[in-house]
Amino acid sequence: MEFGWKVEFLNETTEAEFDGLPTEIKAKIVRISQLIEQVGVFSVREPYVRHVQGKIWEIRARGKEKLARSLYTTVTGKRAVILRTFVKKTRKTPRREIEIALQRIKELNHG
Repeated sequence: MEFGWKVEFLNETTEAEFDGLPTEIKAKIVRISQLIEQVGVFSVREPYVRHVQGKIWEIRARGKEKLARSLYTTVTGKRAVILRTFVKKTRKTPRREIEIALQRIKELNHG
């Protein structure tokens, strides 16, 4: 186990995206985030998280009628930073959502 991980939002925009989700989905994302903090980012696997591309991973949450994803990356200091949260409407994670996350990684590296 890897203790000491912290899950955080990149900025107010990413937090607002999360806040816009239905309550039951938010609760699931929070629970998976807590699991990451308790056992470490490398110990949590599918169905909770999945690798998307490069440095981007997704927290996977399912509600009664909707699916949502929080795309995140890991950074120095045992931090998992949520870059983008959205309601998923297609089987595959939309390219546009991945592009937004990639753009936000640049903010993280230069901010």
